[in-house]
Amino acid sequence: MNIRTFRIGGIHPEENKLTHEAATQVAALPKQAIFPLSQHIGAPAKPVVQKGDTVKVGTLIAEAGGFVSAPIYSSVSGKVFKVDTAIDAAGLSTPAIIINVEGDEWEETIDRSTKLETVAEHPELTPEEIVERVKVAGITGMGGAGFPTFIKLTPPPTAKAECVIINAVECEPYITADYRLMMEKPDEILVGLELLMKAAKVTVGYIGIETNKMAAIELLTRKCADKFGSSAYKVEVVPLAQRYPQGGEKQLVDAVIRRQVPAPPAIPVNVGAIVQNVATTFAVYEAVMKRKPLFERYTTVTGKQVKQPGNFLVRMGTPMKDLIDACGGMPDGDNKLLSGGPMMGKALSSDSVPVCKGTNSVTILSGDEARRKEPQPCIRCAKCVSVCPMGLEPYLLAKVSAFKDWEKAEQAGIVSCIECGSCQFTCPAHRPLLDNVRVGKSTVMGIIRARSAKK
Repeated sequence: MNIRTFRIGGIHPEENKLTHEAATQVAALPKQAIFPLSQHIGAPAKPVVQKGDTVKVGTLIAEAGGFVSAPIYSSVSGKVFKVDTAIDAAGLSTPAIIINVEGDEWEETIDRSTKLETVAEHPELTPEEIVERVKVAGITGMGGAGFPTFIKLTPPPTAKAECVIINAVECEPYITADYRLMMEKPDEILVGLELLMKAAKVTVGYIGIETNKMAAIELLTRKCADKFGSSAYKVEVVPLAQRYPQGGEKQLVDAVIRRQVPAPPAIPVNVGAIVQNVATTFAVYEAVMKRKPLFERYTTVTGKQVKQPGNFLVRMGTPMKDLIDACGGMPDGDNKLLSGGPMMGKALSSDSVPVCKGTNSVTILSGDEARRKEPQPCIRCAKCVSVCPMGLEPYLLAKVSAFKDWEKAEQAGIVSCIECGSCQFTCPAHRPLLDNVRVGKSTVMGIIRARSAKK
């Protein structure tokens, strides 16, 4: 077996895949669903409903607020309680639509059958039609970034796609939602990949999976041979070494096709690759073949002290407290609640934060895991430099950010940081490197945008 990986930096934190073999459960409907209008990169969605309106599962409740934006659909049936604000994953009050749940009535346009649809059965699916259905369904990247998927499928004229790479790496500790999705919906994922390749007008596809998911590698390799063995498409399942942050787009492209994506504003398609998360690929299948908008997703609920950790198919808008209660409730003692995993997840101030399009995990760290160690002076060991997957100097970026030397931060490449946390994880002095770099990156990007606006 030819096992690949990316070439710069990387770490291997303890995996803690506690829910690896936990079959996915369908989460109970919430009593009230909360839909933040900013669940994606770009402009917030604009409400098209108001207080008192009746909605069904799959009803459009907010339209795209610009070109880089995505619509939002109700995941429940009931009445709009109010169009107001709610606390989001960043702890900020953000515009949201709140719906009181009554029953579970779906829009009739959604195909709820379990029949597997194939591309061959649907000659009407031109590349343009596939992209349009993906756009209308509100699909965004479901690995965390939340970039509208239809934009990735329509690259600028200066870039030409040569392949589609499915990101099934799931290198973040604890999370197993993508693994369970691969084990439970492999045929739908492969049709989704075929749709993505057709939309992107390419015939080459890859599925990158780390070797701690051998069952998924074997299953999808067998399925690919059956489906694509005699077709015009060339699809390869690529076994990858266990290495974080291999799920980063640029790291995955390097690992799979041995091409390195230049610094921003360059993106993977500039070197010929369109990268899509495996959950996004499944959502594309459902949107195109079943006319099902994006309103539910696979999510892991986990933690060493959680009584019954598991994987759930959960309607978006469901408060995280509902999922935690389904797993036995919040553990006793000190806990840190994260949306996402321990490396790149966001610490939450409330368990009422809802599951959104990018919520792949609800992680509870307890005891010593939940506490930061006291930072000490930098000992100049350069471990942060050796593990940085972008080839940056995190100690320098953190220092100039702390001193608000934004010009030097920009010159040192701070906008290339992918905020993976490898530097902070490996620092023997427990320096808050990523904290400072995040502030610096955000500030520098704001300066760059303001400068561009003046031109």
